[in-house]
Amino acid sequence: MPKSSPSKPVDELTYEAAFAELETIVAALESEQKSLDESMALYERGQALVKRCSELLDQAELKVKQLSGNELADFEEAE
Repeated sequence: MPKSSPSKPVDELTYEAAFAELETIVAALESEQKSLDESMALYERGQALVKRCSELLDQAELKVKQLSGNELADFEEAE
C-alpha cells in the first residue's frame, strides 16, 4: 500500500482491487520491517479486505445460482 495515496474505503473496492491490496498487505507483513502499530493497522485492513472479498464472492455465487437455476446444484452434486 503506497503511503502517498489514501486508502479507498473497503466497501467501495472491487474484488480485484481488494485482493490486490490484500496481497500487498501480506507481503508488507511478511517483510517484518514494520512497527507493531503499523503491523496492527495493516492486519486490521487485511481483515476488512478478506471480509469484502468473501462478501463479493458470495454475491457472485448467489447470482450464478439465480441465473443457472438447478443446473449449478446438479453440477455440485456431480463432483
